[in-house]
Amino acid sequence: MRLPSSPYRITGVVVPVGSLRTQRSCGSGEFADIVPFAEFCAKSGVTLIQLLPVNDTGTESSPYSALSAFALNPVYLSLRDLPEAAPFQKEINSIRDIHESRERFDYRSLRAAKMDLLHAVFDSSEREILSDPALGRWIAENAWIAEYAVFMNLKRRNLDASWKEWPKMRTPSRAEIRDRWESPARKSTHLFYAWLQMRLDEQFSKAVKECAKLGVYLKGDIPILMNEDSCDAWSLPEFFRDDLRAGSPPDDMNPLGQNWGFPIYNWDNMREDGFAWWKERLRSASRYYAAFRIDHILGFFRIWSVPSGNDSGVLGWTTPHEPITSPELTERGYAGDRLRWITEPHVPTRAVEDANGHDYLAAHGSLGRVMDRVGNEELWTFKAGITGERSIRRADLPDAVRETLVARWRDRLLQVTGRDEAGKPLYCPVWNYRDTTAWKSLSDGERADLERLFSEKRERGERRWRAQATELLGTLAGGVDMLPCAEDLGSIPPCVPEVLAELGIYGLKVVRWERAWNAGGQPLTAFGSYPEHSVATTSVHDSSTLRGWWNDEGGDGAMAAYWRASGAETPEGVPGRKFDPELARRVLSTVARAGSRVFSVPLQDLLALSGDYYGNPSESDRINVPGSVTAFNWTWRIPVRVEALKKDKRLVDAIAGVARDHAEQMDSSRGETGADK
Repeated sequence: MRLPSSPYRITGVVVPVGSLRTQRSCGSGEFADIVPFAEFCAKSGVTLIQLLPVNDTGTESSPYSALSAFALNPVYLSLRDLPEAAPFQKEINSIRDIHESRERFDYRSLRAAKMDLLHAVFDSSEREILSDPALGRWIAENAWIAEYAVFMNLKRRNLDASWKEWPKMRTPSRAEIRDRWESPARKSTHLFYAWLQMRLDEQFSKAVKECAKLGVYLKGDIPILMNEDSCDAWSLPEFFRDDLRAGSPPDDMNPLGQNWGFPIYNWDNMREDGFAWWKERLRSASRYYAAFRIDHILGFFRIWSVPSGNDSGVLGWTTPHEPITSPELTERGYAGDRLRWITEPHVPTRAVEDANGHDYLAAHGSLGRVMDRVGNEELWTFKAGITGERSIRRADLPDAVRETLVARWRDRLLQVTGRDEAGKPLYCPVWNYRDTTAWKSLSDGERADLERLFSEKRERGERRWRAQATELLGTLAGGVDMLPCAEDLGSIPPCVPEVLAELGIYGLKVVRWERAWNAGGQPLTAFGSYPEHSVATTSVHDSSTLRGWWNDEGGDGAMAAYWRASGAETPEGVPGRKFDPELARRVLSTVARAGSRVFSVPLQDLLALSGDYYGNPSESDRINVPGSVTAFNWTWRIPVRVEALKKDKRLVDAIAGVARDHAEQMDSSRGETGADK
């Protein structure tokens, strides 16, 4: 699907499907609810609805933890619009009565109730469903359904356990999966999932067409990574590195870095296949979306890779990277014991004595379980069977000793990242190498020599990042008829915005984080300087809302910086003033006048234009709190039905005013940059 060439500047809203609430919804938002919401948007001058990912996530509420790159989430199916469910209105009403009035929806309970009812609906109409030629045609057009149906049936038989815990079919061949799909004895159980996905596709596609009639288009969200427990990782293991997990390096907020638990891609194998899986993934998305957000686009340049045996992200490295070879270290005098000193943790007995009640014998006993003594010294190295932090945590050790040794496991200057063609180790420095025991033991000259080597490797590595991203993003984003947009937040290397600009991919500008980070006071970047090919926004699903930031986080200094960046004078009485609808209008209107062609903000921030929809406290309006796994996350719902929003003339007019402020930049933008290409 393609965005129309006009309007030149686009005003959008960001909302999870599950957050919608209408007269017909059943426990959470459903695909059918997008249409009345689009009617509200059309009245308000909003022409783009950005959805969070809508893939099937099983029992996990996070939309970024998909079981399939293609299957849609059954929780978004409208039971009332399901033709086979006509005799089940009493059961549908029962689910609605239990769930619809809740402030936030109970994802797991609601999904379980819907799936139980869907199985009952299928069973009652099985003969008619299986004889419908439309189902056969749909299956023929969606080849991925065979692997997904087999996977989901096995998962159900194994009580939703991860496929890595199944007693059978953990590592099936393509032929074994196909045989199971074609098995007459399992036909109906597999075709249940095909029927379900066909109905989801029908409802979503119908909503997309109705939105387009209103002049409203959808923007999708494509997570870069797949869940370890996904159909894709199970059926296509050659495309995933099961030995490495994606994450992020240490920073001020996460001093141990992060391990997200998702396997990284084997790009070499994907390249041999012409990136067919990724191309099909985007082609499938293009059936619904006119634009798409590429989640964590930095991962296409380089991904922070953490060995699977670790819980933290400290001992990760960038993939790809330019490794340090064994000969390069030998040339610098690092071989034998000297090489082991900088590449393996060495733990003195006293470190464990201190953690073990200053008991020398107990310390030796603990150390002997997981470490080998270095000669007769009071120094130890880890046994070959210890492969990561999890190995140490599984050992029979006192808690204090266990955590001491986990910390010591990270204490190395270089780490092994692979092997060359001759089988010799390849290395890179750990993220915090300057804090390690080995680094502190080196002379100034030795440190300077290694710094030169590390710097040379970093420069070469960054050239590899650029080359990889240019190939991957150029191949993938250029192959579909959707406007590509990037989630390019965080610490971004200079090559990222350069490559995005070359490929016509829109970057993301979050006002509170768009700063001159290396300047005194880290001032906000002037809104007018945002590049035309970018998306400006006030907050994201992982942050507080605009109201929450203004009232609880920013402070008067941040507010003053905001008005300076907007180019407008600080309104009288703003310092110390709590967020209210008039202030919301002023703030949103100034961001709307940013240089970005697309201005797209979370629905909560637009609802702030009316005091009738404020959650109390402001934290209650959040979508997600990163670093936490709770029933709160990903379950926010709008406080009133969409039908009520459509009738709220003051809200509709206020949003339309902000949209006009964005559109008014059209003539000046054309005068400065030329008409949209």
